[in-house]
Amino acid sequence: MVDTMEKHRIGITGQAGFVGNHLYMTLSLRDDVELVPFERSFFHEMDALAQFVSKCDTVVHLAAMNRHEDENVIYDTNIKLVENLVAACNKTNATPHIVFSSSSQELRDNLYGQSKKEGKQRFVDWAEESGGKFTSLTIPNVFGPFGKPNYNSVVATFCHKVAHNEEPTIINDGEVGLIYINDLVKVFIDTIYGSQEESPIGQNSYEVNIEPKHYLKVSRILELLNSFKKNYMENGIFPSLEDHFEKSLFNTFRCYIPISHYPVKYTKHTDPRGSFVEIARTQTSGQFSFSTTVPGITRGNHFHTRKAERFAVIKGKARIQLRKIGTTEVINYDLDGDEPAYVDMPIWYTHNITNTGNRELITLFWINEPYDPEDADTYFENVE
Repeated sequence: MVDTMEKHRIGITGQAGFVGNHLYMTLSLRDDVELVPFERSFFHEMDALAQFVSKCDTVVHLAAMNRHEDENVIYDTNIKLVENLVAACNKTNATPHIVFSSSSQELRDNLYGQSKKEGKQRFVDWAEESGGKFTSLTIPNVFGPFGKPNYNSVVATFCHKVAHNEEPTIINDGEVGLIYINDLVKVFIDTIYGSQEESPIGQNSYEVNIEPKHYLKVSRILELLNSFKKNYMENGIFPSLEDHFEKSLFNTFRCYIPISHYPVKYTKHTDPRGSFVEIARTQTSGQFSFSTTVPGITRGNHFHTRKAERFAVIKGKARIQLRKIGTTEVINYDLDGDEPAYVDMPIWYTHNITNTGNRELITLFWINEPYDPEDADTYFENVE
């Protein structure tokens, strides 16, 4: 049967960045989307940029510079990116819906904020002249997995430092307004598909002021991260995952834990009756399960976008493999039930487990949410 569904063609400038990568990965899971590849070099090759915009129904403009020792370089760079994108649209008479990533710094007296404010106005002018649609999203502080320490957010910096046994420094213990990357991505997708409430700023132009979902003092964020390190990294205890912010912060923190942390060996208690091993302590609910696997068989090859999961080998030999979505590096962990150990699965890492021994493999699993066949959190993709 031929698939006749018309797909929405979406291009993302800055798709390799923090927000762009998450938006790209999430959209790639949809059957109704065709992602139009973007490369940074397109902004220096007008023909390539023009070809890019001509293929898109929607262009999400995320590419921007936000840090440089010379603020004038930030301003000039960001304005030039907008000008080039508008010129490419005009060159091909393309009128995609342009979704622009602006910032709350629009209202501040700095050149970065000024570049966002003026860039927005240039897109408004383009929309009015061309008949295209433009939407500006004013974005608060964002946090989530894979943010760059000392660049994207204080959360990324603190997660990296705490997970690597470094001492974070609180310069100003003020209250910070934050939004989790998954929540922000949802706003982008709702905007693309017209289900996000917008305020008009022109005949064909709109804006969305995204409010932070969480307000916390910097010291409280650090307090939570230190508790994750003590309870989770040092003692293997999963925290309570009922609160949305704490669950989001925990999933973010887990992605900064060094690869060398795993596998973690269990304490094995042995007496004349046999042995006892405690698999997991949790401050939250979840589901325990086990599997038996014959030699040579691989289970898994899927990834999660929000769930925490633990694999514990208690009999036989196994290789657990992980690969971050969008990369090629495969991480291998070899476990032996004679020395029980576990590996936890970070979100956005496809993972599997293979029986590498010559006898039956027994694996115990814990996941923080009960199995639901209707749930859309599990996506299948081969590790290799």
